[in-house]
Amino acid sequence: MKAAELQSKTTEELEGELKSLKETLFNQRFRNVLGQQEDTTRLGKIRKDIARVKTVLRLRSKEQEG
Repeated sequence: MKAAELQSKTTEELEGELKSLKETLFNQRFRNVLGQQEDTTRLGKIRKDIARVKTVLRLRSKEQEG
């Protein structure tokens, strides 16, 4: 997921995306512990996507304040 894609989404869509990513991360952690995960780099990718979404949301809240 790229930052440009995230910036074109609405705040509600981003919050839904963030919730979905957090649930996915939770499930992937279980799969990793149980040894069912094939792609171990997926955890890092999900964490980076969460950070991107949070960054865009934070920038929007800053714009509204000032």
